[in-house]
Amino acid sequence: MADRTETEKRDLAKELAAAVRGEVSFAAADRALVTMDASNYRRVPRAVVAPLDAGDVAAALRVCREHGVPVVPRGGGTSIAGQATGVGVVLDFTRHMRRIVSLDPAARTAVVQPGVILDDLRAAAGAHGLTFGPDPSTHSRCTLGGMIGNNSCGSHSVAWGTTADSVRELELLTYGGERVRAGRGAGATGAPTGLPPRLRDGVKALVDGELALLRTGYPELPRRISGYALDALLPENGTDLARALTGSEGTLGVLTEATVRLVETPAARVLAVLAYPDESAAAEAAHTLLPHRPMTVEGMAADLVGAATGLPKGGAWLFVEMGGGSPGEAAARAEALCRAAAADGSTDHTVVTDPAGQRALWRIREDASGTATRLPDGSEAWPGWEDCAVPPSQLGPYLRGFRALLTQHGLRGTPYGHFGDGCIHIRIDFDLLTPPGIRRFRDFSHDLGELVVAHGGSLSGEHGDGQARAELLPKMYGPELVGVFEQFKSLWDPADGLNPGMLVRPARLDENLRFDVLPKHPVPVEFGYPHDHGDFSAAVRRCVGVAKCRNTTTAPGSADVMCPSFRATGEEQHSTRGRARLLHEMLAGEVITDGWQSPEVRDALDLCLSCKGCRSDCPVGVDMATYKAEFLHHHYEGRVRPAAHYSMGRLPQWLHAAAPLAPALNALARTPLAAVAKRLGGIAPERPIPPLATETFIRWWWRRRRMAAGDRWWRGSSTTAGGGVPSGGRTTAGARAPSDGRTTAGTRAPSGGRTRAGTRVPSDGRTVILWPDTFTNHLSPEVGRAAVRVLEAAGLRPLLPPTAPLRQPGGALPQPALPRLHRPPLCCGLTYVSTGQLDRARAVMRRTVEVLSPLLQDGHPLVVLEPSCAAALRTDLPELLADDPRAARLASSVLTFAQALEDLAPDWQPPRLDRPVAGQTHCHQHAVLGDAADRRLRERAGLTGSLTGGCCGLAGNFGFERGHYDVSVACAEDQLLPAVRESPEDAEILADGFSCRTQLEQLGERRGRHLAEVLAEGLGEEGE
Repeated sequence: MADRTETEKRDLAKELAAAVRGEVSFAAADRALVTMDASNYRRVPRAVVAPLDAGDVAAALRVCREHGVPVVPRGGGTSIAGQATGVGVVLDFTRHMRRIVSLDPAARTAVVQPGVILDDLRAAAGAHGLTFGPDPSTHSRCTLGGMIGNNSCGSHSVAWGTTADSVRELELLTYGGERVRAGRGAGATGAPTGLPPRLRDGVKALVDGELALLRTGYPELPRRISGYALDALLPENGTDLARALTGSEGTLGVLTEATVRLVETPAARVLAVLAYPDESAAAEAAHTLLPHRPMTVEGMAADLVGAATGLPKGGAWLFVEMGGGSPGEAAARAEALCRAAAADGSTDHTVVTDPAGQRALWRIREDASGTATRLPDGSEAWPGWEDCAVPPSQLGPYLRGFRALLTQHGLRGTPYGHFGDGCIHIRIDFDLLTPPGIRRFRDFSHDLGELVVAHGGSLSGEHGDGQARAELLPKMYGPELVGVFEQFKSLWDPADGLNPGMLVRPARLDENLRFDVLPKHPVPVEFGYPHDHGDFSAAVRRCVGVAKCRNTTTAPGSADVMCPSFRATGEEQHSTRGRARLLHEMLAGEVITDGWQSPEVRDALDLCLSCKGCRSDCPVGVDMATYKAEFLHHHYEGRVRPAAHYSMGRLPQWLHAAAPLAPALNALARTPLAAVAKRLGGIAPERPIPPLATETFIRWWWRRRRMAAGDRWWRGSSTTAGGGVPSGGRTTAGARAPSDGRTTAGTRAPSGGRTRAGTRVPSDGRTVILWPDTFTNHLSPEVGRAAVRVLEAAGLRPLLPPTAPLRQPGGALPQPALPRLHRPPLCCGLTYVSTGQLDRARAVMRRTVEVLSPLLQDGHPLVVLEPSCAAALRTDLPELLADDPRAARLASSVLTFAQALEDLAPDWQPPRLDRPVAGQTHCHQHAVLGDAADRRLRERAGLTGSLTGGCCGLAGNFGFERGHYDVSVACAEDQLLPAVRESPEDAEILADGFSCRTQLEQLGERRGRHLAEVLAEGLGEEGE
């Protein structure tokens, strides 16, 4: 039997490869990427085909039909009912068939292929003042084919309806190979036009035979998505075959082209946010707003929005968008609506007119499908009952019944969604890992189905039935009408070859759950995974397939980072979701069978920049940088690593050893020997080797301190790194040595000019520990020197940490008389973490904790200039040293340069620079540290403008590694380089990260500087 199966597999692969001009893959990695969509379900396909055109679709269907293999059409994979998964051949339309064939502004129509991303169509239509009306929250990555398959809606459906309302004509291929052109209207015989004779006669006979049932069996409500829309085929409804096929979930035909309606967008939009005491009050009020002709009526409660700002005081809110021919008209309509709402129960309101403010609030709503998957206490919550809909007037009582049913079953969830259409989204904390939990899931589903039907509702109000709800359709439609659905399916697809198990003759709603295959107990790992109770499987489960990481562009004004590698390659395996799927399958062991040794996972993670963008931008907080480090640790455990892991991964060691030889090594880097060194070190040949500092920041610090204190014992050693005391008594940093015997940190030196190692420095809120990170110390000491100047100008006292643990009690801040510069400085462990050398990282971090802990007991902050190092200390260190409470204390002490100035010197006024800025917020700062303090500091200094998001593409060792250069440059071209090119000539290019500055310099753009350098320059000559 096994031999026969292998033979059939080889024959299918051979024939598909010969027939299809697009890509055909039976590879484990490609199959693993499409085992799941955004639902609770998982099915493993045999192969993935990316057709070039309709001819390829027909060829693939022919081969699959001859082999009796089912076919599943797939778009962006954001379906939440399971209909984008399958066991046969998956047709991936996102790779090639994503063209807007034509756009007719006069007719307000567009012809699109099924893989067109919704936002791409909206952008093309927007040039003519038009848009495609339905706009689900996944608009930046969902496809038109998927929207048509599910009859998607979105937040503007109260104005523009569902996708079915926007479809004019569909071109499809049946599993049997018949071509269908489905539109509206009947022919002379009363049958739908555009059908081959078999289907034309069969459809007419089915409709004629069930007229009474089709006229009485469907509930009247705006969001009725469940089942086949056979009532659209009634003559009084225009015999609209295109509408009847919309929402059929790929079970009847494979879409190859669609003609869709476009709508005119209002010249201005204003967002009114109405506050209500609670969710029930908001739900009761939503339908009363519809006479005001709003464009949206979206509802959310306090348990979803969390700490979001900009909302009026209340327990629940309605987001109501009003349009108008001018900003004034839109604002006036919004104010009129607010007055009416106040008379009908609204307790407060705010009207947001600026687009940036509106985008910030809408982002809360759009991210809800992800953020709702984690409850406030960290518990997991899942889809499954994501989008039931009832008549809008019934929403209040329905929602109360919903809440009561949750309580009855001991479940929790956070409802939100399209209140104006009576459609509720919710993620519920189902236990889908154990048999009792799955039984509760099933029992609740049946009870909720009855509640929905009791209120005249639809089991699905947006995302379709798929496997999640199709089993319950008899509750909604009765067995007789469901039987008609089955007849319709059999007419179109007698072989049951298209998406079997979906919508009709479905699998049980508790079968094929994607969690079944995961390990039943936590696997041994290195990181602590504090947000997932130490369970790596739970961390991987975070990815529910929302696919925000598949955004191909960033929204205007967005600082988002995720996912630079996907935007560079367009490949699913290089998205955060794709990598999470591969890790899921690695843990499952069915498709990816090599565990931690998997080459498929290794290859997918190879282009992960470890930018940490997903840690903040992913709505569910997937942290792929950490998962990558974890995987690399296990993958290379006891094995030879790539050369770059030894060169770039152990950079702190090499730089410390190379520091005394910096001039000679810099000279060698300009000779042909550099090419040999790069080849041996696994470094990209295109990358110049950055020059080493001839005087490290730490040596400069001690030389400056010695000169300031007049310490005689150092005499003769000041030229160690080629430095010296310039005439006039200035240090090489331009600092005049004080003449009063004080140190530059503001403390008077004891007799002899030395600061004793055991001398306690009072914790007065002015003393800070300045972290001499590897990059600042060895590669850009000018940043450290500038930071010292600015911190001192602000009245702070920066001191460097020692290189060995204190031996005396009390937590003194030591500045030894004879610094032991032969010892390696402390290190955050970043380069070891990013290359998965976690044993070494942990050893380095333990030394850092051991040395710093006594100093931090007094509350001294740790100021870190390099954002990537600050992020490592803030997150990687406590997560790798989860067993050491001192690690959390150290992490909480970390401040960025701007945070230190804002928190510790709030009254200090920086120099006024009054010029524009351009550049990029460091990706780690965006993801872990935040840049609000930086923005406020720039504003106070007169540095106007904003920085872009994204990642520079160098990303520490990533861009230096051989084979990464092209992707590294593509990432830089995504946001950073265009922003710099478009900036004014007098703009200050800000780049706080060493990688960002290096990328700018090596790609021939303008020089970037750390904010500390810019402010230090603004201070003028020191001492003046």
